[in-house]
Parts: sequence; structure tokens; C-alpha cells
Amino acid sequence: MIKRMSKPIVLCTGNKNKLKEIIEILGKDFPYKIENQDIDLPEYQGEPEEIATAKCELAAERVKGPVIVEDVSLCFNALNGMPGPYIKWFLAKMGPSGLHRMLKSYDDKSGYAQCVFAYSSGEKGSKVHIFDGRCNGTIVEPRGSTEFGWDPIFQPDGYKETYAEMDKKIKNGISHRSKAIMMLKDFLLQLKSGK
Repeated sequence: MIKRMSKPIVLCTGNKNKLKEIIEILGKDFPYKIENQDIDLPEYQGEPEEIATAKCELAAERVKGPVIVEDVSLCFNALNGMPGPYIKWFLAKMGPSGLHRMLKSYDDKSGYAQCVFAYSSGEKGSKVHIFDGRCNGTIVEPRGSTEFGWDPIFQPDGYKETYAEMDKKIKNGISHRSKAIMMLKDFLLQLKSGK
């Protein structure tokens, strides 16, 4: 039996925009308080679920309470899923334009954005729960605001705008992050109701 949380859930990020976006997606009626902490976690290598699990276990040990960690990937189908969980480093070195140019010699410009949230209650020996959200799309030349990483090059299937060009409410309704958050929200609400 998992105990009801009395402490706030700590989202492990120093990015206030990410915290704000997550709180917006969870909605005003979400019954738990979420706050962020910039916890220095190692950059693990491996598959997104493995990375998120390892980060979550370490974060729970440091926070000694409930934690959420996020691992985001941008996967190009022509490159068998790369850059994947290493997108942060590719973006830092190449920028959005360089990421788009990586696919120049490929006909297949499709890919997907992936967000893996990992949650732990922080109790000793507690299981890490994984929530995997994905959004399929196309990698395009950069368009729109550059304030949110690789958003200018990702155009979700069924839309004419990139993430960066979209109204935030539309993006928050369809994104890889919103899909993973809604799974996490359902899980946490079930915990609260004791199901």
C-alpha cells in the first residue's frame, strides 16, 4: 500500500518554463502541489525508460520524498531513432538548423517527440513508475520562436504549424509531454482515491 503524499511532489528541473507548462497541463483542480528543484543528476546513457528510471531512483534518494523526473527525446526515423535521448547535446552543438540539416540527404523526414516521466514516492524500495508519451511528426526547417529548444523544427502530424508556432493551449493538448503528463495524472489521482 502506498501512503498518501503529505509532501509536495518535486519535479527535478531548473527550468521554470517546464514547471509552468506541466502545471498548466495538470490543471487547476490537480490535488497535489508540485514544485521544482534543480537537482544535478548524471546524464545516463541507454534507452529513455532506463535513463528515466535511473535518474528517478537517484532523485528520490536525494529528495527523500516524492519525485518526478523527465527524459525527452527527439527521434528521427531515418536515423533509427537518433538523436533520441541525446537531443540536448545535439541541440547545444548544432542548434535547430543543424538538426534539420542532419536529414538533408534522407527522403524520410519523419520522426517523433517522446517524453518519459518517471515517478517515485520516495519511500525506501519503492517502484519507479514510467509514463511514455509520444507525438509523431515531421522534421522541418526552423519556424517560430526559439525559446523552447527544438520546437521550431518539429511539426506534429495533422498540423501546419511547428510546436514553436502553435498556440500554447493547442501544443499542450497534443504534445508528447501532455500525453505523458495525463498518464501520470491519472496514476496520481488513482493513488489519491486509494484504487
